[in-house]
Amino acid sequence: MLRKALARYRNTLVVLGVSVLTIFITVQLLSPSPAPNLANLSNASNVLSLNQSWANGDVIALVRHVERCDRTNAACLGPQDGVTVEGEAVAQGLGDAFRQLGLKDVDIYSSDLTRTRQTAEAMFSHRVEAHDWIFNCRGTMLRDALKHKVPGRNLVLVTHSECMDDLEAGMHVPTDTPFGYGASLFIKADGTHAQPQMLGYIETKDWASIVPHKALPPAHGFEASRL
Repeated sequence: MLRKALARYRNTLVVLGVSVLTIFITVQLLSPSPAPNLANLSNASNVLSLNQSWANGDVIALVRHVERCDRTNAACLGPQDGVTVEGEAVAQGLGDAFRQLGLKDVDIYSSDLTRTRQTAEAMFSHRVEAHDWIFNCRGTMLRDALKHKVPGRNLVLVTHSECMDDLEAGMHVPTDTPFGYGASLFIKADGTHAQPQMLGYIETKDWASIVPHKALPPAHGFEASRL
């Protein structure tokens, strides 16, 4: 009797199975992809696109500040709301990496919080113009970044992990990447009417996979909490 029942409904079960499989594949294909990790060899084409776009002055880079002093027992560089001494060394290494990309045609801003200003100054060895919108970014990071992007000049924003998530959300990219201290997120914005293109992100320890330079000091811990 069971065999007869299965035979009777076999076609229905086959159709149902195919429908479920089709729906699953469609959802997978239509789901937005996360930001590529540029350290993965499978994303080598994104690295090539980053280098070419940077040479053309078409990149917006968001860099998370380095290690917070108030989240660790490590020695502080200065005020308690700033970064650690070890974090400053990491930031200097990050600056070397960006110099390898090229800083001829680059505008650099930071948020007005101590930890981002210290990170930017350690990276680029000079004071950097600070803006409130680079911290108060909920729902506006992509719009404000594009507003401050000058055609033919790359834009580097030293900011916070929450603002990096906000930019991803503005580009309809999943925001589940736990950006570590000093992580950098890159998008291509060439000033045309085309939508900005997500190029990917790189963690501090992985920069050698993009440009050769002296090894970065290891980050002290991995702070994945907001801001």
